[in-house]
Amino acid sequence: MDVNNENKTGKPNRLIDEKSPYLLQHAYNPVQWYPWGEEAFRKAEEENKPVFLSIGYSTCHWCHVMEKDSFEDEEVARILNENFVSVKVDREERPDLDQKYMSACQALTGQGGWPLTVFLTPAKKAFYAGTFFPKHSRYGITGMLDLLPGLVKFWQNDHERVLQAGEELEDALRRMIPGSKSKKNNILSDLQGKGLPEKAYRQLQAGYDKENGGFGEAPKFPAAHQLIFLIKYFERTGEQEALDMAMKTLRAIYRGGIFDQVGYGLHRYSVDKFWLVPHFEKMLYDQAVTALAALEAFSVSGAPEMAELAEKIFIYVLRDLTSPEGPFYTAEDADSEGEEGTFYVWSYEELFNLLSEEESSLAADYYGVTKEGNFEHGKSILHRLNEDQDFARLKGFDKNQLSEFLEKIRTILLQKRSARIRPFRDDKIITAWNGLMIASLARGSVVLNNSAYLEAAEKAAAFILDNMVTGNGRLLRRYREGESAIPAFLDDYSALVWANLELYLASGKSGYLETAKHLNTQLTELFLRENGLLLYSAESAGEDSAALPAEAYDGASPSGLSITVMNFLRLGQMLQDESLADKGREIIAAQADAVGRHPTGFTYLLSALIYALKSNEALPHCIDGGSCGLE
Repeated sequence: MDVNNENKTGKPNRLIDEKSPYLLQHAYNPVQWYPWGEEAFRKAEEENKPVFLSIGYSTCHWCHVMEKDSFEDEEVARILNENFVSVKVDREERPDLDQKYMSACQALTGQGGWPLTVFLTPAKKAFYAGTFFPKHSRYGITGMLDLLPGLVKFWQNDHERVLQAGEELEDALRRMIPGSKSKKNNILSDLQGKGLPEKAYRQLQAGYDKENGGFGEAPKFPAAHQLIFLIKYFERTGEQEALDMAMKTLRAIYRGGIFDQVGYGLHRYSVDKFWLVPHFEKMLYDQAVTALAALEAFSVSGAPEMAELAEKIFIYVLRDLTSPEGPFYTAEDADSEGEEGTFYVWSYEELFNLLSEEESSLAADYYGVTKEGNFEHGKSILHRLNEDQDFARLKGFDKNQLSEFLEKIRTILLQKRSARIRPFRDDKIITAWNGLMIASLARGSVVLNNSAYLEAAEKAAAFILDNMVTGNGRLLRRYREGESAIPAFLDDYSALVWANLELYLASGKSGYLETAKHLNTQLTELFLRENGLLLYSAESAGEDSAALPAEAYDGASPSGLSITVMNFLRLGQMLQDESLADKGREIIAAQADAVGRHPTGFTYLLSALIYALKSNEALPHCIDGGSCGLE
């Protein structure tokens, strides 16, 4: 997807003045889009029209499909323009709106995903929702040409019922906000008695795929925070199977098609249970958290393969997702040349035309490339069928000879691939995801003894603090093309606190600890309420998201709430401030009931609980140059 508007024709809509690459991708749609804001809702109220809200992100494959099928279509656009006020939101810029309306969609339909499609009253209350809608109804999915006229009739003929439905859903979602009845005293002993970490471990154990690694059937996500939890659980209990599950899963990811074997870095998820066929977009947060899991695994096991995985992720990020100024870009798309995965896959003939006979034969065997292919159009996704040591023995090489030969082949393939049309790169800077990447690199600099990682982490952190803070000291979420905007959310603050803690431990510079403390104090003032209730967005972020509760449930990366807990516990120990640790324990306690119902959804919070239990056993606190991170 291209956001360069020079080759576009026709009159742009109101999105043309936005900075978000996702919104700019839609700036020449015939749909008369509005960005989220009062202008759109004022128009809806004045003209008594429902709001058509579409939420997605720039590297979302199905968002591109829906745009091509519906939003670029004149017939669909005419119905939307005449009967609705259409609003586009980049979920990466406004995760608060995404969280709010995704909750509404899940409450109405039992499922969610992107593109997220929600119909609102002018008072911003949802009354109908779904995800992907094609132009025409097919395969049991309602098409826009059937859906939109039906909702127009519903709005016009049963208006009061629509408004009532919106009010009732809003009330239901408000009642779901968690609270806490816990007292400060005996929090840890109460939680330990619930056995929450063990429950999570047993559930992961029950869902573990012994053949392929990972959990459950397809699709499979890296879910590296679950792997970090298993490693922490092993350290706490000595339960060897917990470590084995984490290690096998990381090895399967590293060898699979979900890992880019030529250019490195992780694709978003695997559509099959074998980790072979990925959904090809690459997200910054996946790189950061999977590298952290690999570093944890290497620290505990000493397995060289885990160090290699982290190093190769860092190579990719520093080469392809790092801006000249230092911070890290958001993502790379799945699509190029109008199709998903085109940039990454190879035909059997390509290998044999590009490489010598010996090289091509070895490459085909090593990477599982066949004449038939394992992907579309006879192409193959590169993956490693064997452990290197086993493959070397099979081919009569020693391991070092094989490594040199394979590196020569990989370099040739990478050079050839670099001449292809690259997938679109979303070059906006998101504070939360940068915080995760900074933390990962800083930790990697210690575990892998590589000062270049620390230098990159320090440069990125300096950029954010120099360019993404308001005059009154408030952190901002997004930077692009010289503009910083959007008051930061809980995950922005929590990830940047984590980043500064890791920078302190890696560098020994006390300024990073002071910054972590300062940011954490701001976080407390903005987001923490009584009895451990955390908000996701502060009231000053705007009325649209005021008092939105933070979700403890981990998504593709650890939740901002669980990172906040870990930060409170670590800062409490480092600064010998028991009041900070108490805040962390209270937040855990506020979520105890939810965690008890579905422990595997809260694994990073349970990693924090393990840390709290460990810290409560009178471990020494950190000093400059000490090592009291996540180990």
